[in-house]
Amino acid sequence: MALAIFDLDNTLLGGDSDHLWGEFVIEKGLVDPAAHKRQNDRFYQDYCNGTLDIHAYQRFALAPLVGRDPHELAQWHREFMVRYIEPIILPKGLATLENHRQAGDTLMIITATNAFVTRPIAERLGVPHLLATEPARDDEGRYTGDIVGTPTFQQGKVERLQEWLRQHDETLQGSWFYSDSHNDIPLLETVDHPVAADPDDRLRLHAQQQGWPIISFR
Repeated sequence: MALAIFDLDNTLLGGDSDHLWGEFVIEKGLVDPAAHKRQNDRFYQDYCNGTLDIHAYQRFALAPLVGRDPHELAQWHREFMVRYIEPIILPKGLATLENHRQAGDTLMIITATNAFVTRPIAERLGVPHLLATEPARDDEGRYTGDIVGTPTFQQGKVERLQEWLRQHDETLQGSWFYSDSHNDIPLLETVDHPVAADPDDRLRLHAQQQGWPIISFR
């Protein structure tokens, strides 16, 4: 059985769930609209440029969750899924997941977006294994605004995957990874079958130079 790994945002989804969650909390009136939008957009541009301070971003992204009742957050996320995520799930991405599932491959999503946002999305897509940036919680299950361990961003995706492989006694033999972002080049270079899916300009150029497949889920 091979490991079939997928990035989430702008790969399986036709948008960025992290950035959209920022739009959602603005709409809900949980933050100062102008200031939050300005900062959310700036961090997203930093991500696109490959200059994102992932720790600073996660403190920003998690701040609206801090101290809130888990049941309230779960209700918000259900609303977020219906209104923001369902419309951007890409059918061709679902079909590729299903192809790997039928082949008996082990499905995984690795995403820099935090697990609060992404775990329900992975469940919706039928992907059993998720490596995401893990938010810290207190003894009552409330988010603290900090993160636990290595964030799954750039080289951190490789590190977290290697940890997972050791824990599950798995290897990368025959492995696949689909991504749109140049931030994922370290992991793309680690698997046996790297695939650039709707790549940004920097990843497209790198994929062309390396002779990697370039596909579209859109």
